[in-house]
Amino acid sequence: MLAENYHSALVEQIKTDDFSFRSGRLTVHLAREFGFCYGVDRAVDYAYQTRERFPDRRVFLTGEIIHNPHVNEKLRAMGIEFIGHDEDAVGALGQNDVVILPAFGVTVGMLERLDKRGCTLIDTTCGSVLNVWKNVRRYAEGGYTSVIHGKVWHEETQATASQAVAYGGRYLVVFDRQEASLLCDVIRRPFADADDAARQAFIGKFGGAASPGFDPGRDLERIGLANQTTMLMSESLEIGEMLKAAMLERYGAAEMDSHFQAFDTICSATQDRQDAVVALLREQPVDLMIVIGGYNSSNTCNLARICAQSRPTFHIADPDCLVSAGEIRHRPVGSKAEVAATGWFPAGGPVTIGLTSGASTPDNLMGAVVAKLAEFARPAA
Repeated sequence: MLAENYHSALVEQIKTDDFSFRSGRLTVHLAREFGFCYGVDRAVDYAYQTRERFPDRRVFLTGEIIHNPHVNEKLRAMGIEFIGHDEDAVGALGQNDVVILPAFGVTVGMLERLDKRGCTLIDTTCGSVLNVWKNVRRYAEGGYTSVIHGKVWHEETQATASQAVAYGGRYLVVFDRQEASLLCDVIRRPFADADDAARQAFIGKFGGAASPGFDPGRDLERIGLANQTTMLMSESLEIGEMLKAAMLERYGAAEMDSHFQAFDTICSATQDRQDAVVALLREQPVDLMIVIGGYNSSNTCNLARICAQSRPTFHIADPDCLVSAGEIRHRPVGSKAEVAATGWFPAGGPVTIGLTSGASTPDNLMGAVVAKLAEFARPAA
């Protein structure tokens, strides 16, 4: 069933042909790593198996299983209901119900509520996410505050932060280099007891991204690094180096081990896809890049960020965004809204396009995009 819904014979053929497709004046180069990663493939597989295993029981998802609207709509069509943040829906669950936990995981609080309802739980949490949780728990038990590079509104980061609190620890989420720089300033120059205004300004900035009762004077003396697995990995590494340098300046090399810890929580699949698109841009003279994936998919957005640094880039949610050779719907890097653009596809002469997709995008969508591009490149009848 999975192969029928998500496989693409065209994509398989392109892989065989050295990840390149040629038709008339069109050349398409695929990144050598793209699409479903192991964790996503496993999560979707578990969801399909759950529906098959419990045909006569109500099956729910706590939220999107992955950030791909195409896949989530397929699951809805199979009769799987989405709970989301509906507390009444959680309260209405019973022992005969089945609940699937998504690849991002769920917060400790949600897991406890579901456990109290007595329903059957199918856990599809990605192994890379579990690795982050393991280290966050280690930080909490050692008295270290977890500094998480991530998006505070993202399900995975919320679940990771809840692990720190559940094990008696504290956390602070930083979104980018700018926020990390503010944090480094406070680490280097802690607030004086009388500097209440600066302390309150810091709490106002990070209050929604920090554990309850967070005290920068107390909670930044010992920190451990973690990250949302789908963030831009080069940025995660840079933020880690920034914080390490700040702690080194404050405490000195002799005291570093008791004030700073960092374990490798980088997802290899995310890194592989980012490395592959960097290699594609370096090795192939593409005119433009197309990145396919849900607009709320963090890893897809970061692939688009990488591409946009050197090429015209179009992040599209699905093949329907390719309206015609004259029009495309896409979400520009850094924007929160989809826009329509015209004149995006070269009208004449050879055209070379680079193509990749996020870890939650199935191959059939990649194949459909290639087929549309080939159609656009054909000469008018």
